Amino acid sequence: MPKYFILDTNVLLHNSKAVTSFADNVVVLPMTVIEELDKFKKNNDELGRNARNVIRTLDSLRTLGSLGEGVPMDNGGMLKITVEKEEMPNSCIDLTIPDNLIIATAYNLKQQGFRSIFVTKDINARLKADALGIEVMDFEQEKADFDTLYQGWREMVVPSATVDSFYQTEILAMDTADLRFNEFILLRDETNPKHSGIARAVDAAHVKHLSTTFDTAWRVKPRSKEQRMALELLLDPEVDLVTLIGQAGTGKTLLALAAGLTTTLNDERYEKLLVSRPVIPLGRDIGYLPGTKDEKMKLWMQPIFDNLSYLMSLLHNGDEQETTQQMVARLIKDDNVELEALTYIRGRSISKQYVVVDEAQNLTPHEVKTIISRVGEGTKMVLTGDPQQIDNPYLDSSSNGLTYTVERLKGRQGCGHVTLTKSERSRLSSLAAEYL
Repeated sequence: MPKYFILDTNVLLHNSKAVTSFADNVVVLPMTVIEELDKFKKNNDELGRNARNVIRTLDSLRTLGSLGEGVPMDNGGMLKITVEKEEMPNSCIDLTIPDNLIIATAYNLKQQGFRSIFVTKDINARLKADALGIEVMDFEQEKADFDTLYQGWREMVVPSATVDSFYQTEILAMDTADLRFNEFILLRDETNPKHSGIARAVDAAHVKHLSTTFDTAWRVKPRSKEQRMALELLLDPEVDLVTLIGQAGTGKTLLALAAGLTTTLNDERYEKLLVSRPVIPLGRDIGYLPGTKDEKMKLWMQPIFDNLSYLMSLLHNGDEQETTQQMVARLIKDDNVELEALTYIRGRSISKQYVVVDEAQNLTPHEVKTIISRVGEGTKMVLTGDPQQIDNPYLDSSSNGLTYTVERLKGRQGCGHVTLTKSERSRLSSLAAEYL
């Protein structure tokens, strides 16, 4: 017997291809879902685009028969739009609420003897459906297991002779053949743990030394091995995409900005440093804030200003003729640094720039794909974030765009990742991260 998957609206807004993601089963869209899609279709954002794509898909399927009776799809499954009146056994269920109407569809199909599965990214909706005895699930496609996520580096206990050989040769052949491009290996002597070295994989079986030219950026020196690994990727022009994951205070944003300033202003490898972040939880509009666009942006980009001010203060050397705030303002005025909302990055073609996207854990996999696809020739992109601090109500540590990107691009040539674990912001910050 085929399964009946009843999709919530948020699933379609999350991924417009969801209707074709359930193989040879029956996908059911209650009329309430169609009405909710209609409310989003005029939006000039990712939700609006996904709503329009779903509507176009449904319209193309309409030519194959009656959507009310069910039409076949290319994957062997069937799509059906239900229009019958929904009924629930308990009067405490308010059927004027759209979510409850969608749940009612799943309940009625279950009562008719079908294997009914309610698919939603809304945790509360899953709780209500489960309480009614309905099988529930999150939309699993474009998901990565955060608990087993690729860390970007690993430790290997090796004989003392291997560590000696590593320091004596430029490239060392390893017995293992499962190394990934740009993966870091901490080689540790099995007899003397302090006798160690950090290597970087160049292919599946060979490693090399870290470059001495990548050990500092904008007078910022790494305080941990993970930060040193991150600088190696951030400063290397051969690495086009860098992902950094870490809790607050691990230095991921500061290192990315320091590397961006160094390669843009000192090395003149890029034309400018472009910094962006989601301006609100879903990366949407900033229109409700008072003031001009730049005044609105300053409020949302304050964490970036804080980091830039710190980096510029490193150049002071006791000279107080120009404050750090004035130095940051001059960088922006001279177009060396550009701060932009993600809302305005879509549709652009970004060439010869160093791009930092902060708080990327609040983006969906499709949004990250859209942003990365904006990259033109000679551009380097850095995605930073903490998947354990997500504001998007329909994303979690495993389904957000940053985690998904790490998992899908691990080991790809031109890509690199490091997970930072130790807070370096301050002693108090470290205590808060560990115990609060």
